[in-house]
Amino acid sequence: QVQLVESGGGLVQAGGSLRLSCAASGRTFSSYVMGWFRQAPGKEREFVAAISRSGGSTWYADSVKGRFTISRDSAKNTVSLQMNSLKPEDTAVYYCAARYSSSYSYTPNGYNYWGQGTQVTVSS
Repeated sequence: QVQLVESGGGLVQAGGSLRLSCAASGRTFSSYVMGWFRQAPGKEREFVAAISRSGGSTWYADSVKGRFTISRDSAKNTVSLQMNSLKPEDTAVYYCAARYSSSYSYTPNGYNYWGQGTQVTVSS
């Protein structure tokens, strides 16, 4: 009952930055906890970051803490992921996800809706 579309992926050199965006439509955006996941070739989908319905609380995977920042804009129905100091190990397809709950979830099965993904490639 919500549609998600990611954008902003691309190719960047190690040490560079990218900003991913996710546009939501269909239902009240503020009802959902929002998260970002990523999946590299041959790997399982892994949690990256999440943000509360109000935007007042965030959580990050240890691998990206201090480098990535998640934010949301309720007026625009968007959630963003600012990625700095990118490393080759960050290369993956990045997915936006929505959870109809007041609490965090760190696993893919905790989220109800998913975007189609956007490719991020970090070169050495």
